[in-house]
Amino acid sequence: MSTPKELRYSEEHEWVKVEDGKVRVGITHFAQSELGDIVFVELPQVGDEIQTNEPFGSVESVKTVSELYAPISGKVVEVNADLEDSPEFVNESPYEKAWMIVVEPTDISEVESLLTAEQYEELIEAE
Repeated sequence: MSTPKELRYSEEHEWVKVEDGKVRVGITHFAQSELGDIVFVELPQVGDEIQTNEPFGSVESVKTVSELYAPISGKVVEVNADLEDSPEFVNESPYEKAWMIVVEPTDISEVESLLTAEQYEELIEAE
């Protein structure tokens, strides 16, 4: 299973990538594999404010609907519109094509409190 070392991870299975002071967010390979085939993704609008550990959207699979939890607080500045027509990207490419939102963080240092790749791998091994 793929756990890119340059990303940070939440205990709710979201990943974050810091890019020029903004944060790109998606769900992990582990999360998509547990959910099964993704058929619908609901995301916030550009301009929405999200709060750490609060739901910001959801993914629907053939098995279940699962909430997405914000790994960081801030303002949504970009949304991956491709997921509306191609939710299967979440299964096919969770770290590249299936990023979900880009956030302008309220406090970029929140990223430091997220799990490293090694810590995240320990978490999923325990599940």
